[in-house]
Amino acid sequence: MHRELYIFFKLSCICIGILVSSFWVTAKEPSGGTKPRLILIAQQDGPVLTVNSPGAESIKHGFEGGSVLKLKGTYHLFTSEMAGDPVWVEMKLGHWTSPDRIHWKRIATLFESSGECQGRDPRAALWAPMPVYNEKEGQWDIFYVAYHCAPNTKTEWRTNYDGQIWRAVSKTKGLAGIGGPYQDVGIILRPDKETQPWEGLQGTDSFFPYKVGQQWYGFYGSAKTEKQPTQFWGVGLVSASELAGPWRRMAGVNPLPIDKVFVENPVVTRLTDGTYAVVYDTNVPNAVGYTWSPDGVHWTVGEALIVQPKGKGKWADDVRTPLGLIPEGNHQFTIFYTGYTDSSPGEMGHGGIGFVTVKMEPQK
Repeated sequence: MHRELYIFFKLSCICIGILVSSFWVTAKEPSGGTKPRLILIAQQDGPVLTVNSPGAESIKHGFEGGSVLKLKGTYHLFTSEMAGDPVWVEMKLGHWTSPDRIHWKRIATLFESSGECQGRDPRAALWAPMPVYNEKEGQWDIFYVAYHCAPNTKTEWRTNYDGQIWRAVSKTKGLAGIGGPYQDVGIILRPDKETQPWEGLQGTDSFFPYKVGQQWYGFYGSAKTEKQPTQFWGVGLVSASELAGPWRRMAGVNPLPIDKVFVENPVVTRLTDGTYAVVYDTNVPNAVGYTWSPDGVHWTVGEALIVQPKGKGKWADDVRTPLGLIPEGNHQFTIFYTGYTDSSPGEMGHGGIGFVTVKMEPQK
């Protein structure tokens, strides 16, 4: 989701929150294990990647969403780059690396959108690249969102609509293939006859797969952007026996009861005790959201982690999307997140990337 729509949405939440629950699953805390909490222990004072960084010369509006993973001591960032105009439509999916979380090098453009905005091209805008290693096939898969774009109407937000999830695979086998190049192999999730009542014009707006035992699960999201103000951004689960699919919606648990109003772009981490944690975009100011599951299927009600307390470390005017929960040892994790900075009232500003270090402790 994007900033102008997001701001309007946040101003509307108080008024419409009580109207949302007709299709929302009643929250029930999953049993088993100990629900953890995240505690902020260190905050990077400013963004580590901006439009002024070396390698970002062709990225006009900055960064928004994606994911980060750590492989053999190197951080790999896969992110949506808002390259030009129309904003949120002319996009690149970029790959960056860093040895220390602070200094970044742009490695490659993985895919580039067409920027067409008359409703003709299903790949007009590309968003949210999520790499996952497929051990069975010995290769990296990347999942990302492709949208149509058309002029907005009085009731419909059509800048990004009819989102479809594409799967691409690395042409180089093994872990070293993380850098690509990647080849598209097809669409694995889209609006279809199994689309549920809580899904809307936005289509499938995010996707992140993860494995539980021998079964694959995936978070996906959607919103009814055909009616403004949009009342609910939600997420649900799909499942498959293979990473390539076919993927089927889990209608009995969707939408997940993480939040009654807003959840977007979940990224999953399997913890060392076999349980699962997710960080996601929340509408709580200066925060990212997180939730936990003992089994990867049943998720707790989400909580907000303030990543920008008041003080010199507050660099983003609008904290946006976390890019993952990266284990660093000793129960500590890095959370990279995107945020808009240099903005004026009514202006979008530029998307940057920063990070915090957190510690995970049992909930008291």
